[in-house]
Parts: sequence; C-alpha cells; structure tokens
Amino acid sequence: MSTLNLTLLTDLYEMTMMQGYFKSANHDVAVFDAFYRKNPCDGGYAICAGLDQVIDYIKNLHFSAEDISYLRGLHIFDEDFLSYLENFRFSGDIYAIPEGTLIFPREPLIKVIAPIMEAQLVETAILNIINHQSLIATKAARVCYAAGSDGVMEFGLRRAQGPDSGTYGARAAVIGGCKGTSNVLAGQLFDVPVLGTHAHSWIMSFPDEYTAFKTYANLYPSACILLVDTYDTLKSGVPHAIRVFREMREAGIPLTYYGVRIDSGDLAYLSKQIRKMLDDAGFPDAVISASNDLDEYLIESLKLQGAEITSWGVGTNLITAKDNPAFGGVYKMAAIQKEDGNFVPKIKISENSEKITNPGNKTIYRIYDKATGKIRADLICLADETFDEACDMNLFDPNEPWKKTRIAGGTYTLRELLVPVFENGKCVYDSPKVMDIQAACTKEKDTIWDETKRFVNPSRIYVDLSDKLYRLKHDLLNDMSES
Repeated sequence: MSTLNLTLLTDLYEMTMMQGYFKSANHDVAVFDAFYRKNPCDGGYAICAGLDQVIDYIKNLHFSAEDISYLRGLHIFDEDFLSYLENFRFSGDIYAIPEGTLIFPREPLIKVIAPIMEAQLVETAILNIINHQSLIATKAARVCYAAGSDGVMEFGLRRAQGPDSGTYGARAAVIGGCKGTSNVLAGQLFDVPVLGTHAHSWIMSFPDEYTAFKTYANLYPSACILLVDTYDTLKSGVPHAIRVFREMREAGIPLTYYGVRIDSGDLAYLSKQIRKMLDDAGFPDAVISASNDLDEYLIESLKLQGAEITSWGVGTNLITAKDNPAFGGVYKMAAIQKEDGNFVPKIKISENSEKITNPGNKTIYRIYDKATGKIRADLICLADETFDEACDMNLFDPNEPWKKTRIAGGTYTLRELLVPVFENGKCVYDSPKVMDIQAACTKEKDTIWDETKRFVNPSRIYVDLSDKLYRLKHDLLNDMSES
C-alpha cells in the first residue's frame, strides 16, 4: 500500500498552539488520551479499528517544502517556527488498544506521551482515523450479530462519503465481521475477500432474462448468484434461474456456490416462496441472498418473520453508519511529565460530569471471569499500579461509589489492554493482517454475553477506576473547588 503524507490533515489551531509552545520554549512532555464517552447506536460496546492507519500517519509525519511554503503563505507563522518544522519528526511514545478489541466508554484507546508540540499536532488525524473506522467496525459487528451464522457482505462503496470512507470503511467492516466487500481497491490494499454478482443492467442488456442468466452461469459457474428481481421475481426470475441450474447439473457442471439474489419487494415473503420453489426443484442448498437498504434492525425483523435468507448484502446503512454517523472520540491532556520523570496529573472539569476527564498517566486492565472467559469489568488505573490475581479485587462505580463488587482472588484473570506502538519515535508494533484482526475480533465478541449485544437497552460492561486513581481525581477536583 502506498503511503500518504497527512501532516497537514490537522485543525489550524493545532498549528497555532504549536507555534505558541515553540515561542514560549515549552518542551514539556505531555500525556494525551484519545477516548469516547458513549457507545454508538446506544449499544453495549464498540470495536477499536484504525490503528494501522495511525501508524502509517505517524511514520510519515513530516513537513515537506510545499507544506512549509503553504504555511508561510498564511502569514500567521514566523520564520523561526517554520525553520523548526523543516526537521520535524515524531519522537514520542504511543500506546494503543489493538484493533478488533472490544472497547467501552472513557477508557483510553490511544495514549500519546510526547513533547507537547508533537502530542498536540497529532490530535486531529488520530481522531479522524480512529473515530471513523471504530464506528464502521462497530456497526458491522451489530449487523453481523443480527445475521447470526449467515454471511454478511459489505456493499456500500457507491454510497460512502468519498473514496477514503468507502475504502477504509470496507476495511473496518471486515474487521467487524463482514466476510468480504464489493470494493476491489479495499481487496487489493488490505488482502480481504472481494464479492459480488451482477446488476440489473446485465439482465436488461440481453434480449431476455434466461439468456442473461445462462451467459453469466457459463462465465462464472463456481460462483453463480443470479439477480432475479429485474422483471418479476416469482414468475420470471426464479423459474429462469432454476432452468439454468438444472441445465448446469445436467451438463455435469458442479454447483459449488450458487443461488439467487433479491434486491426489492417483501424480502420475507419472497424468500420463503423462493425457498420452496428451489427445494421443490431439487436445489435445497441454493443460496438466497438479499440486499435493499438493510441494517441490523431490518435483518433482525426479517429473521423473526421466518425469512429464508442465508446471505446478506449490506450497503448504505453500514458504510455510513446511517443512524449514528459520528463516533464522538475526544483527545484530552491527562498529565505533564517534568524533568525528574514524574507525571503531574491534569484534569479538565466541566459542569457536565461526563465531561470531567480522568487525570494521570494511565493504563487499562480487562478483568475476565476465569470460569466462563467473559468480561467482568474494565479497570482504568495509573500506569504504575500492579494487581495480584490471587488477591480479592474490590470494584466500585466511579459515579456511584457506594455500588461495590468484590471479585474473589483466583476466580479472575487480568489483561492489560494498552500495548506499546511507538517508543522514542520508532514503531515497535507489527500490525496483523485484516483477516487476522477479524478472527481476533470474533473471539473478542465471545467474551461478552448476548445481553450486552442486544440492540435495545443492552446490559452494560462496567468501566471502573482504581481506588488510587479515584482518590487522585477527587483530590484534584477538591483542590480546584477550593482555589
């Protein structure tokens, strides 16, 4: 995959703040957390995606001569600052939750520890990349959950908000569980399966429907899915498809992957009628694929109606996350590291309690029930805290601390979620292939109960604060209120 210099993919205020830090000789190392506050679609979880593109962005972070010339032309940057930018490279540390991991509100998805000018610059691009792909991966996971064991194909390129959205959205959709995409460029770039059949125009370009089907079957006998709703689904399309399948069988052509697709009409009614027609004709293993503005809610409804659909092509509502078009991730300072190496915690306060940040240099531990392998809770703590799985663990709701849970020692396991990605500006992380991320994501989804996956009023996975972090946060809030 070719790389692209996205250094100027940033908000102007990041650059003006950089110049301000430069002019005031502020070289402090800062800690910034990228996190989100609410799960998309009012769901019970989200899925982290986009890290590989963040890595590519950081590796290629530099100001070209053309970039500096453009900035000079804005007449707001001084020459000494522009000279500094000529040799600019990222030199800090980045920790991140691996792609395909289940994530929950308020926990850092990416932690940047870098000189403040560097940490400030990367804010916008990191959020742009992580917000978009995490949103689409989450939406895809919901669609795939509704489809159950049926395959889901991502078909949204033509409705995506531009080439990047369509291509990186396809990548994220595959991470979330789609078995493939119609986007050939995404297939090439990310080595994921590409899938597709033919359009109504194929049928209409022939003298009749049967000839169109027969020609297509001759071209693609091992992947013969025929679109049957161009004229009349039950009176014309399906009978002609059955005729072609029968002729293939009589000619000794193996029917390895074959069936029909419907893109309009009452999908529940039509699929049941089509299933009976195919079965009666001796083709019980023929696929019935459906498209037509599908999403997780419609798929769930069709299944409740007994629809005989075994493969789903989902486009617009998936690639645009139509009912929840933004992920809402934010990027907030959490600490400043002084020359002695100690971190001075920073906190942003607000009249809205959900916007008060968690201070300090932090990490996250996921707590699993040893017997079931399911997630009990996530624990945000300070980076230097350690825990013994043999000891009891006391958890409490940081917003309602009187709600407490004790997990007996020996009944749980811990996994630290944040892993090193960059150290001193050098990448130390190898991104897995997309299909490997998908496999890991599938295992991740098995660590939560169906009650958390349901679409209406899902059960929450609690994200708690360690006692040490909780006390630090409230000490800072008390100091602020007294000052």
